Amino acid sequence: MPTIASQRLLYLQKRISRNDDQLAYKELFTTLYPSLFHFVSGILKFRQPAEEIVSDLFIKIWEKRKTLEEIRNIRVYCFVAARHLCINQLEKQKRQQILNIEDYKSQLLHSAPDPEERMISVEMIRRIQSVVESLPPRCKMCFKLVKEHGFTYKEAAEILMVSEKTIENQLAIALKKISASIQFDISRSIPVIVGYSA
Repeated sequence: MPTIASQRLLYLQKRISRNDDQLAYKELFTTLYPSLFHFVSGILKFRQPAEEIVSDLFIKIWEKRKTLEEIRNIRVYCFVAARHLCINQLEKQKRQQILNIEDYKSQLLHSAPDPEERMISVEMIRRIQSVVESLPPRCKMCFKLVKEHGFTYKEAAEILMVSEKTIENQLAIALKKISASIQFDISRSIPVIVGYSA
């Protein structure tokens, strides 16, 4: 999933904080909303509360806009805040059955694929999705934050409140399981492209 450049985010933060710039706020919202909604709905499993949480988060950002420049990384800040709001929501619901992150469903490689990803067959993507969905909860969340949402190990560690080493180890486990589970003939899985030379 492509992410907005850090410099652009800093620029938007400055415009919102210093000038109450609603156009900058709208750009921040439209840029970060899809990935935040995907993240939150993955935890809560329901569309409406996910939409409400992400909307509430952006309302709070606008209300606290004068201090927005103090935030070092607005994208990480939003994901951490969203995670806390999810925890609060789950605690409020007081469900008898505890929601397990392992059960949540989302699409892997849902964004427009780059040329390398286009070469992977639909069947291979299905197999990768299946492996990812079967990973243990922490392992799957680490994998998705880094590989799907594009966070660095450091940012993912900050969001999940774990060490960078934990993220690194969990990614290694995930990639090892994916590699072990996907046994295929590469010549059959990657279509021949006329005029292509490696």
